Amino acid sequence: MYIVVGLGNKGFEYKNTYHNVGFFVADSLAKRIGAQFTKEKYKAEIAEGNYRGQKVLIAKPTTFMNNSGEAVTLLKNKFKDAQLIVAVDDIDLAKGVVRYRERGSAGTHNGLRSIVSFVGEEFQRVKVGIGRDKNKDLADFVLSVIDSESRKIIDEAVERAVDLILNKIADEGKC
Repeated sequence: MYIVVGLGNKGFEYKNTYHNVGFFVADSLAKRIGAQFTKEKYKAEIAEGNYRGQKVLIAKPTTFMNNSGEAVTLLKNKFKDAQLIVAVDDIDLAKGVVRYRERGSAGTHNGLRSIVSFVGEEFQRVKVGIGRDKNKDLADFVLSVIDSESRKIIDEAVERAVDLILNKIADEGKC
């Protein structure tokens, strides 16, 4: 079983911001495997589906980003043997770059810091680069609405991130 958690902030004012790229990944993944977000449980919106024989639970925490670890802990406590993949935005990667990490530190991301503080560093991450606008305060940038030119780049990266996640799940199913 896989738990895929997309990080973001719930609420209309955050809907199309850089910090919600993890939610974009979760939404796209759900669509691809035919799952729908129909439940709110474990401090998260939940969609459940299957992909190549593997059960996939997709979660979008309903906590603020900086408290994402609360939802992840509840999910990990319920589904102890599940593989955890977290999808997240990354300011340290160029806009549109997608990177996979098997494990590691939280770096500069407060959502990842929260998760690491609750469950440790042993979880997979898929990071989508959003770049950084050095003319803006970091918080102002990540919470800013994505302009149409950047949105196209981000949307393409989100699809590559979903491809990567599905490939990881499919590879596990071959074992």
